[in-house]
Amino acid sequence: MEGLVGREMLSRRVRAVKPSGIRKFFDIAATMSDVISLGVGEPDFVTPEHIRQAGIAAIQLGETHYTSNYGTLELRQAISDLMTRRYSVTYDPATEIMVTVGVSEGIDAAVRALLDPDDEVIISDPGYVAYEADVIFAGGAVAPARAHVENGFAVRASEIEDAVTPRSKLILLGNPNNPTGAVIERAELAHIAEIAQRHDLFVLSDEVYSRLVYGGTHTSMVQIPGMRERTVLVDGFSKAYAMTGWRIGYVCAPAHILEAMLKIHQYTIMCASTMSQAAALEAVLHGEDDVRAMVASYDERRIMAYSGFNDIGLTCYEPKGAFYVFPSIQSTGLSSDEFAERLLFEEKVAVVPGSAFGEQGEGYIRCTYCTAKKQLGEAITRIGRFIEKYR
Repeated sequence: MEGLVGREMLSRRVRAVKPSGIRKFFDIAATMSDVISLGVGEPDFVTPEHIRQAGIAAIQLGETHYTSNYGTLELRQAISDLMTRRYSVTYDPATEIMVTVGVSEGIDAAVRALLDPDDEVIISDPGYVAYEADVIFAGGAVAPARAHVENGFAVRASEIEDAVTPRSKLILLGNPNNPTGAVIERAELAHIAEIAQRHDLFVLSDEVYSRLVYGGTHTSMVQIPGMRERTVLVDGFSKAYAMTGWRIGYVCAPAHILEAMLKIHQYTIMCASTMSQAAALEAVLHGEDDVRAMVASYDERRIMAYSGFNDIGLTCYEPKGAFYVFPSIQSTGLSSDEFAERLLFEEKVAVVPGSAFGEQGEGYIRCTYCTAKKQLGEAITRIGRFIEKYR
């Protein structure tokens, strides 16, 4: 051990990843009283009763053992049927669908299966905080595609084209987008698909918010001609079915890609929780009415948040998906970090600085509207009072 004194024991990859900007303010808020959190994107709904009961029943029936590494065949078949109903795209439940411990595991397994050292991944900026970290952990490098507020922060094909280099291997899309609520429309997805095909790139499409689209219909990348064969689609149950703590998601991908991902999954995870899979099966088969009701409620809060922030002078565009609004705080003269920290301590409202999601997020804050209307209204009132100090 003497020879290790003074030696850096942590890997360069781990040291290169900064702590999550989301959790930083959430952890501080947890130590305070009377805080209204607009920080963590977690539905305020409880998992619907019939879904909870399906998980309980699995435990009571003794279904507490390992499943196939792929997940239960019943759930994979239900997911396959769901893909056919929603997108008119067929996946073989035996070889092209894998159940994961949330969408987060699916993204991590995908980048580790696809990337060699120094391969580049094109990621929208602003984009979800875990994307860059997963790429770094896999030994890859991030090439940001800078989305702009003039387009509602929906990344454009031209911005992705600008990020392509000879080292590019993968385009990672969050659609709808976290943190901005932007939705990439079908025509733009087709242009992005053309770039992927022309440069022989794969697409990793995070569609966990696919059911939370307002005033339109979600288009999946796998619906674009020629893209099923070069897309890893990840989706899950956390957001649409209010099942965050169940940690259950899934991957749909060509068999040879999924087989590579399965190697990572089986050595690091083994399989997703058996009772969570039972609950997810119930959600797919009988949860449609629950989804519709929750989405309708989110839509009401979306309009409330969008109009409320504009009314107090924090301009923002209308989010089209997910459950986030991304108002500009540039008029205050504060940085995103300064704004979030002072707001938390002075008015006890927790938000996430936009800089946590990339350079393009500086000057903005992410606020979730998946909280109760009364709390959301009070939070906007407190923020309005706070910004009066900086006019």
